[in-house]
Amino acid sequence: MKKKFITFGRPCIDKKEINFVTKVIKSKWIGSGPVTERFEKNFRKYKKSKYSLAVNSCTAALHLSLLYSGIKPNDEVITTPMTFVSTINSIVLTGAKPVLADINLNTFNIDPNELIKKITKKTRALIVVHIGGLPCEMDKIVKICKIHNIKLIEDCAHAIEGKYKNVHVGNFGVTGCYSFYSTKNLTTGEGGMITCQNENIYKRLRVARLHGLSKDAWMRFLPEGVKSKKFSHYDVTEIGLKYNMIDINAAMGIIQLKKLEKNWKRRRFLYNIYKKKLSHLPFHFQKFDERIVKHAYHLMLIVLDKNRTKKNRDDLISYLGKNKIGCGVNYRSVTDMTVFRKKYKWNNKTCIKSKYIGDNTISLPLYPDLKIKDQNYICSKIEKYFQI
Repeated sequence: MKKKFITFGRPCIDKKEINFVTKVIKSKWIGSGPVTERFEKNFRKYKKSKYSLAVNSCTAALHLSLLYSGIKPNDEVITTPMTFVSTINSIVLTGAKPVLADINLNTFNIDPNELIKKITKKTRALIVVHIGGLPCEMDKIVKICKIHNIKLIEDCAHAIEGKYKNVHVGNFGVTGCYSFYSTKNLTTGEGGMITCQNENIYKRLRVARLHGLSKDAWMRFLPEGVKSKKFSHYDVTEIGLKYNMIDINAAMGIIQLKKLEKNWKRRRFLYNIYKKKLSHLPFHFQKFDERIVKHAYHLMLIVLDKNRTKKNRDDLISYLGKNKIGCGVNYRSVTDMTVFRKKYKWNNKTCIKSKYIGDNTISLPLYPDLKIKDQNYICSKIEKYFQI
């Protein structure tokens, strides 16, 4: 029996992050400020976006994106059922109605053909989710949105490094929304980012993320503001929210961003080992063409092929746990969630393909610090499970 538990996810942090965070704390400026602005600048340069805004979560990014794309109560927003609950919650919190379009069984992403079926006169926006780090079919999706005048928002929580036809995801729609949660490819502990191309939307989002305070209100406390000949009061120009990132988190992000591509290569290496070692077992994997997309390799998603095995996903999770292997479920179909079943009458037949994937998917440990010997152990135990 293995003595040490293999965690499902762990942040890749070293002395560089610790030293920079310590420096920020010692500076006494720990709220939103110059370090956050520096992180925003570096991030938009990496993503080749015109504008970027640091926020405290991807959920905040999604909520703000919907609000300032003009989404109103009773509007309809289409999205995928194969996503984390925050995607749905952000729609509900605007007063709009979430509408689900089922997924493609090869990619686990929203199916453009299913999307077309869900468009009505009330459809105002679409949130695509690049599940596991695999970009959606953006050519088809962008075309559909243009024809039907639908606002496109990208949930890039899994796909910071992702590209579609050499264009960074997050640059196809009104906004791109990113997560820097502790298990993400780039982590700030908690945090997120919004990228956009439109200056007017950027200006409104910048104000709205911090109570609706006028631009750069925090700078009034800095030396250059104090030395100003005329004191300037801040104003409130939007009905805003408390969604800003602080410099402590941003300090981590600046260092993490420098490691992003190196860590991506390591995860791709580990991802391909998994596929090679597990390909003979009754699993589905995401299918993609590396000539078209750059997969971000955030999750190692495996799905039990129920045509080839009678084994149960939850039993496999329990078996791995007993052998000190952590794993995750990303995700159950949102149609399984009690609150949405009650509110929207979603059921097992609402999105059949998503239900199938959600009932049979497992995410295996995938992070730069994962040791090859541990990965080999994981694969050997999974193989043994199917021999029992």
